[in-house]
Amino acid sequence: MEFGAGTPLEEFRGQVRAFVAAHAPGFRVRSGVRSPENAAELAELQRWTADLYAAGHLGADWPEEYGGVPDPDPLRQFVVGEEIARARAPMPVSGGSLAAHALIEFGSDEQKRRYLPRIRSGVDVWCQLFSEPDAGSDLASLRTTAVRDGDEWVVNGQKVWTTNGHWARYGYLLARTDPEAPKHKGISAFVLDMGLPGVRVRPLRELTGTSDFNEVFFDDVRLPAGSLIGAPGAGWLIANTSLAEERNGVGVSVVQLQMAWQDLVDLARELVVDGRPALDLDDVRLDLARFRAEVDACALLAHTSMAQWRAGRERVIDAPATKLAFSELNLRMAEYAVSLPGAAGVLTEGDPEAVAEGRWQDAYLYARAYTIAGGSSEIMRNIIAERALGLPREPR
Repeated sequence: MEFGAGTPLEEFRGQVRAFVAAHAPGFRVRSGVRSPENAAELAELQRWTADLYAAGHLGADWPEEYGGVPDPDPLRQFVVGEEIARARAPMPVSGGSLAAHALIEFGSDEQKRRYLPRIRSGVDVWCQLFSEPDAGSDLASLRTTAVRDGDEWVVNGQKVWTTNGHWARYGYLLARTDPEAPKHKGISAFVLDMGLPGVRVRPLRELTGTSDFNEVFFDDVRLPAGSLIGAPGAGWLIANTSLAEERNGVGVSVVQLQMAWQDLVDLARELVVDGRPALDLDDVRLDLARFRAEVDACALLAHTSMAQWRAGRERVIDAPATKLAFSELNLRMAEYAVSLPGAAGVLTEGDPEAVAEGRWQDAYLYARAYTIAGGSSEIMRNIIAERALGLPREPR
């Protein structure tokens, strides 16, 4: 199943597939959303990001004066994401696209001229400064403040789960500017130079053994007045508008599940149990068949969600149901892959006895993050129950 199958997008898909094969970096891609492991890898990802923009595979919906094209098909972005995932190539550096759409929709002309070309060229890496220790899924409860002081804003607070925070040149920041306003209305959006005095980044060491996320602390950080994106108090609107860009991850998620299922089949074919391949065991074949049915159901759910959105008929249930289905199925498949080889399933990359070079052990450790990031499974279930099905709200 592919977005746009049977339409003119098929020709575009072929072009993207050939481009990815010719230009994608060759280093190993880990499970999940990962940061570059070193400066050399970062430089490769910046080059890769710039190449994708230059070829028109990213940013086609930008204003024409900044590299966009007239009347772009929104499904092209999904096709690009699918083909990058299918090639097991690294995704472009995250953060910049989200900030770019905030600037395109709400930024000043000066902000657009200053930041957009450098996002397309891959020169500037951006990070997203949204989540906080007490404001993850409930983003409107954020406590980081920005107080006006003459021609500057003074920022104090903390962010967490910031991907690429230790590499970023700029951050797309949400901060509370009006503590008296209702919590959704007192938030503003800013461009934050990560090199300013008072900004401190602390990488978080994770279960995977890598540091893809960071804590970021702000101690009397002074931002010029021109750092504000849009109007004061418009941060909630700006954030939700730009977060629509995360729809592009739907196609990637579907491809990831499809490829993970095929990898499971390959794993069962290679594992020997009682002198024969695990794939020959009836219970293993039944498990794989069940997973395949769920993968196909998840793909249909995602495609329906995209069709509804494209037709302007998106329902409350579409996005949370798709996200919930993907993250929970992805976790169960990773758990199964680790359990299938027995004790050898927990061996990590670098161990000569590791199954599939430790790929499944890494995927298993990361898979839980998908059930939390972007709205936890519990939050998704509440949205589906309360807003889509009209069930009584959870007691507060």
